[in-house]
Amino acid sequence: MPKEKQLQQLQSIESKVRQLLNRHAEAQQKLVAAQEEIKMLESQLQEREQQIKNFQNQENIVKIVDAIAGNTANSTELKLKLNEYIREIDKCIAYLRD
Repeated sequence: MPKEKQLQQLQSIESKVRQLLNRHAEAQQKLVAAQEEIKMLESQLQEREQQIKNFQNQENIVKIVDAIAGNTANSTELKLKLNEYIREIDKCIAYLRD
């Protein structure tokens, strides 16, 4: 086989290896980006689940207040106090997240 043909084959192989390396690097970058997106989405999911729990707790408290409160004066005062507590608890939870 002439040296010129061998040189061409070697250059062709080298070119193909470079292309493979470039594709591999691109695939690695896409993988890293996808992993970061997964982490972000998991974090958002946990946040949403916590918000749902908070809303459910607030709903349960309101139901308890409605069930316990007999007269409207005590009921309104109790509701206001519980809403204040709920807001404070929500602030604490938000502070702990940060």
